[in-house]
Amino acid sequence: MKKFILALDQGTTSSRAIVFDHRGRALATAQKEFRQFYPQSGWVEHDPEEIWSTQAGMAVEAITKAGLEITNIAAFGITNQRETTVVWNRKTGKPIYNAIVWQDRRTANLCDQLKADGLSSLVLAKTGLIIDSYFSATKIKWILDHVKGARKQAEAGKLAFGTIDSWLVWNLSRGKLHITDVSNASRTMLFNINTLQWDKELLHIFNIPESMLPEVRSSSEVYGYSSSHLSPQIAIAGIAGDQQAALFGQMCIEPGMVKNTYGTGCFMMKNIGSKPIISKNKLLTTVAWKIGQDTTYALEGSIFIAGAVVQWLRDELGIIKKSADIEKLAAKVKDSDGVYFVPAFAGLGAPHWNQHARGTLVGITRGTTAAHIARAALDSIAYQTYDVLLAMQNDTEIEIGELRVDGGATVNNKLLQFQADILQKRVIRPKYTETTALGAAYLAGLAIGYWSNVKELKQHWQLGRTFTPEMEKEETIHLIKGWQRAVNASNAWADNSD
Repeated sequence: MKKFILALDQGTTSSRAIVFDHRGRALATAQKEFRQFYPQSGWVEHDPEEIWSTQAGMAVEAITKAGLEITNIAAFGITNQRETTVVWNRKTGKPIYNAIVWQDRRTANLCDQLKADGLSSLVLAKTGLIIDSYFSATKIKWILDHVKGARKQAEAGKLAFGTIDSWLVWNLSRGKLHITDVSNASRTMLFNINTLQWDKELLHIFNIPESMLPEVRSSSEVYGYSSSHLSPQIAIAGIAGDQQAALFGQMCIEPGMVKNTYGTGCFMMKNIGSKPIISKNKLLTTVAWKIGQDTTYALEGSIFIAGAVVQWLRDELGIIKKSADIEKLAAKVKDSDGVYFVPAFAGLGAPHWNQHARGTLVGITRGTTAAHIARAALDSIAYQTYDVLLAMQNDTEIEIGELRVDGGATVNNKLLQFQADILQKRVIRPKYTETTALGAAYLAGLAIGYWSNVKELKQHWQLGRTFTPEMEKEETIHLIKGWQRAVNASNAWADNSD
C-alpha cells in the first residue's frame, strides 16, 4: 500500500492539514479559520476545543481530498503556533480556561515587575529569552492565579499544561501522551536550553508545579500512536514549533543560513549550529530541533504583526474585501508618499521589545488615500524584517548573503521586491512556500524511515524565484530613516502613557 505523511499545521488564525508524498509534494490541503476572542484590550484567546475540532476535521478533509484512506497515512507530523498556553484537567481532558495566545499582553505588568526584580539576566542565560508576556510562563501563572480553584488542583497534580502541540497530541492519543518537543519547550521561559530540561529555579520563580509540565522529547521520533476517532494506530512521529519547522522545511540546515516566515507574525531564524549563542542585540536564542542526539540552535527575531496587519485592514477598517486585494490596492500608488505604519498592535518585538508600544500611523496628509495606507502596511513588514536582519548580522558578525522566505504573504511579489530593495540583498522564494508544514512532515518521515536522511530531503528543495535589489542604496537609506522616526513615535507614545 502506498504511504504518505500527514502534517497537522495548527496556526494562529487557522488549522490546516497537508498530505505529502515521498518527493515532498503536497497532494491535498484543507484549511479552516477559527474564532479569535478579545475579552479586553491587549487580550487574545482561542477556544482549545475548537482548535482540536478544526484540526481533526481538516485532517479528515485533506485525506479525503487526496483520494486516500486513513490507512494510507504512515505518520503524523505536528507543527504549531508557539507559546500559546492551554491548561486542562487530566481526568476530563477539558480546558479550565481558554487558550491564552502568544499575542496576548495581559501579563505585561508582571513581566515589568520581574525585570524590576533583576531577573532579566538569569532568564536570558537559562532560556535564551527576553522576559516578555509573549512566552508561556506568565500565561500559566495567570491562569493558576485567576481561575477559581486552579492552583489547588495544580498542586494536587490534577492539571496539565501544554503548548498547542501538547494539546493536539493529548487529543490524538486520547490522553495517553503528555509530551512536547525541545523546540516548543524552549519557548515557555521555563526550559533550560543548556541542559535541555525544565528548570526548577524558574518553576519556583513563576510558582508553577512541575507536575503540570509535559515530558520533553526530541523533534523527530515515534512518540506513540494515535487512538482517537480520527485514526487508529498511526505513528505520531515529528513535532516542531512553526518557525523551527519552517527553518527545517527551508533546508536551512547549515550554520549561517537564514529564513523569514511571513505569517500572522513575521519570524526570522538563523541556524547557529550546535551551541547556543546569547544575543547582544535583543534577539532570542532558541532550540531549532533535536534529531537523535544532535541539538541545533537558532537565533530568532520575532515580529508580532505582519500578515495580521492585512487582516486588520480587511476586518476592522474594511478597505479591502479579501486579503489578496491588498496587492492590487497598494499598486495604485508608486509608493506610500511618506506615510509610515508601525503595526505595534501587540507591542513591538525584536529588536525593540517594547510591550507597551501601540500601532502608529504617521506622515498622513490631506492627499493620503486608502492605497497609501495599504502600501505603508505592506512596507511595514519589510521594514520590521530589516530591523531584525541588521541585529542578526551584528550578533554573529557574518554578512548574510541571501534571505530564504516562505509563508502566506510571500505570494505578494510587490512585498518581496520591496524587501530585496530595503535589505539590499537577494530574497529567495522556493517553489513550495508552505515550508512550515513541510518541515513537520520531514521530521515525522525521518523518524519512521520514510526518508533515509537529511541529504535525501535536500534534493527536494526547489528554487521558485529570486528577487534582487532594484532601488538605489541612497533611496533605501532615506526610507529607513523615515521608518526609524516612525518607530520612535510609537515608542514615545508608550513612554508617555501615564
